[in-house]
Amino acid sequence: MPVPGPADSLAALAALPGVDEAATAAREACTELRWHQALRRRIPEAAAESRVRGARASAALEGAEVDVAVVRDLMRGALAWPTEPDPLEQVLRGVVQATAETEHVRGLVGSAPLQALARLHVAGAAGLVAPEQLGRPRQPGEGCAELVDLGPAPDADVVSARLAGLVELLTALDSAPAVIVAALVHAEIAVVRPFVRGNGAVARAMERAVVQASGLDPTGVAVPEAGHGAQGGAAYLGALTAYGTGSREGVALWLTHCAQAVVTGAREGQRIADAVLAGRLG
Repeated sequence: MPVPGPADSLAALAALPGVDEAATAAREACTELRWHQALRRRIPEAAAESRVRGARASAALEGAEVDVAVVRDLMRGALAWPTEPDPLEQVLRGVVQATAETEHVRGLVGSAPLQALARLHVAGAAGLVAPEQLGRPRQPGEGCAELVDLGPAPDADVVSARLAGLVELLTALDSAPAVIVAALVHAEIAVVRPFVRGNGAVARAMERAVVQASGLDPTGVAVPEAGHGAQGGAAYLGALTAYGTGSREGVALWLTHCAQAVVTGAREGQRIADAVLAGRLG
């Protein structure tokens, strides 16, 4: 009897209650965004603003609430980073840098996913961990104190096996609903916490990269991070915790949560495109 492959497993997840309908809604929202008039010629401008708003929303989920104008100025170099940042400024810088790096790793998501993951971590955790811990998974004896609401982080020997599963998952990127793959990648990084620090920022950045690389939102204008933030931090952590239980209901809750985040993120992308068209970006 053939061993089920990633595509078979993903098909089973798509059949969970409410998941297929939610994935369809996400795909339709992104398709509508793709045909916005502003994106005929001004995708780079709109995509840059998407990364600004995505970084702001991702930072807020880490507890670093910052005005979007500040994030915009930081990302375009109009505002310098503090020479001696406080802890929240360190978190913000990591999130901003990880989100910015998504522009450069989208081409690696399907062909070299671990390289993409490493690059996002190097960008997002610089200054948060020792240099020798950048861009590599936790080693035996190294723990992780992040996302404690999800329970203890798995031991380092579990991390390598789960990362291998993540690579296998991304090989099915062309044969499964993209929003499901993106949601699973996000959850696996957040729940497994492969790094000493920076896991949440990297998980959301990797989701953004998968959403783009899969063709779900090839423009990069949707803001999935804003979708997660719009549902509230408690709902975000609750859905991740549900996924971590491994139950059918918990996984379905997370998948539908992520699909709704993409729908909301596509609507935010529409607002960005409207602002680009009207010349009203900050």
